[in-house]
Amino acid sequence: MPYELLLFDLDDTLFDFAETEKHALGNTFTTFGLPNGLATYRDSYRAISAVIWDDLEQGRITLEELKVERFRQLFAQHNLQIDASHFGELYIENLGRESHLIDGVEEMLSGLADYRLAVLTNGFTLAQHARIAGSPLRDTFEAVIASEETGFKKPQPEIFDYAFNKLGITDPSRVLMIGDSLTSDIQGGMNAGIDTCWFNPNRKPNNTAIQPTYEIHSWEEFHVGRQVVKNR
Repeated sequence: MPYELLLFDLDDTLFDFAETEKHALGNTFTTFGLPNGLATYRDSYRAISAVIWDDLEQGRITLEELKVERFRQLFAQHNLQIDASHFGELYIENLGRESHLIDGVEEMLSGLADYRLAVLTNGFTLAQHARIAGSPLRDTFEAVIASEETGFKKPQPEIFDYAFNKLGITDPSRVLMIGDSLTSDIQGGMNAGIDTCWFNPNRKPNNTAIQPTYEIHSWEEFHVGRQVVKNR
């Protein structure tokens, strides 16, 4: 397939979000006088956050509500007297200071000079733009489109429509969506009628009805000769 535009997810696709979260969350707890907060509360936070992000994908909560709700629930669970709104704002700022690339990303992207490259992320605009600007990928993408700016989120087809309009795409068959999430990136690409590539470095089993066009397990597999991706 002669793809023209490659749309990349950001977290856990190009950037190591676990590392990003660790530093940002730890620094935010430290600012609020809890230097051991990361070690004490991270497991609880991640469990709560996973549910909240699923709520976002399913349209049960907005991104602005997510920013506060995950910390409101965490602090209520542990009886912490912390302003969840203030904490959430500082956490987003700290996320923007962290740029941790997944192995092989820089080399992979450097081999894609023949393609238009853009990011489509469900993250916060300020944080995502700041992280890319502070990384070796700062001059790589034609556009960085975050759900916060569009009013929609993956897997909604409207966020893809927004991206196509912004990038002047009239032929969706020439677009490939690449990401780590079956329910967000791959389902979103399917909803938009475009091909998809599932980045699955941990070789998670796919027991869903969501079937990507391609599946890869490392970035070394992504660019094989003149082919964009290696077939499954």
